[in-house]
Amino acid sequence: MLTNDLISETYTAITVNKARTFLTILGIVIGIGSVITMTAVGRGAQNDIEERIQGIGANLLMIRAGGGGRGGFGPTNTGGNQDSLTTEDVDMLRQDSQYLSYVAPQASGRYQVIAGGNNVNTTVLGTTSDYASVYNSSVERGSFLTLADDKKLSRVVVLGSQAALDLFGDGTTLESDPVGDSVRINGVTFTVIGLLAQKGDNDDTIYAPLGTVQQYLIGEKTVSSIDVSVTNSQNMTVAEEELNTMLLEAHGITDETEADFRIRNQADIIETASSVTGALTALLAAIASISLLVGGIGIMNMMLTSVTERTREIGLRKALGATVGDIRRQFLLEAVTLTFLGGLLGVLSGIGIAWFLDSNIGLSTSVSQSSVVLAFSVSALIGVIFGLYPAWRASKFDPMEALRYE
Repeated sequence: MLTNDLISETYTAITVNKARTFLTILGIVIGIGSVITMTAVGRGAQNDIEERIQGIGANLLMIRAGGGGRGGFGPTNTGGNQDSLTTEDVDMLRQDSQYLSYVAPQASGRYQVIAGGNNVNTTVLGTTSDYASVYNSSVERGSFLTLADDKKLSRVVVLGSQAALDLFGDGTTLESDPVGDSVRINGVTFTVIGLLAQKGDNDDTIYAPLGTVQQYLIGEKTVSSIDVSVTNSQNMTVAEEELNTMLLEAHGITDETEADFRIRNQADIIETASSVTGALTALLAAIASISLLVGGIGIMNMMLTSVTERTREIGLRKALGATVGDIRRQFLLEAVTLTFLGGLLGVLSGIGIAWFLDSNIGLSTSVSQSSVVLAFSVSALIGVIFGLYPAWRASKFDPMEALRYE
């Protein structure tokens, strides 16, 4: 059978009953569309998480009190001291490390904060002037904390954008300029000296000098974390090793597995977040792909019905010289064409849904070229797998028996 004849016969067989054809490929359309949408949502979430993490600050290393040593989000040493980091550690890192641009110690807690008639419970973070540089924080009004504020134990605060709205507005609109006004934190009066620009992360946080928070709120000189900015990205690994060695020696620890601190970097966080979103995306895609199996069974059912309906046609073709291979190729091509058409409509619907979610709902999505190619490949593979048996059955008809079929 000539290729042109094969294509023509396939087109005729598919279009002779358009409604049945559409209903047959609907399972493939839904399956492929669901997989494309799920992978787009998962990839979009992964990209969004990576952008947020990278936007936190450049060349960032985070040192947290408590056991664990290096290695990101792995299991921690439950025996670690949660008060293991001190201001002496901060001074040591700032003075002795050759790879650090900024060092921002932190000590925080949640407190009742009162301003006028507004009363909110939020995080108060004690830190130093380096915090703004480490986390790329921009001051919208007033100024950020200074080294002098920390040394003098000044009772001053800088408000995150949402904290300012909650304390000096209605939660969505700022009713007055908070700079120069006072707030009471745990009964202690502080003066607002600045307002940070909106960033998305920690917008509801209130920032105060580290020494002031330790003196008036926490009552001890420990810090919960020390976040540092490395001079350049090429020094990240060597800087992490240096910090680990310095802190182990300062704390008198010889066995790294017994470390009472842990160091994390952006790569660790991104890798962990990517693995979580990747696993979730794979799970959702696997669930959505169940409809592909149902669609494939529907394709096989239609092809078997078509074989039965066209028994006399098959017998006539064989009587006129069509070979077993010709009949097999014809029905196999019909099955592959159906699934490929379903895959095309599924890809278009998946891209359309992903675009709608991104444009109208604000859910970040990203359709990758690889997912589209994979969708078409899977569609064709389903056509081959579920079209083989009907094609084989059609090719086995005896022409004389087929011509007598009513």
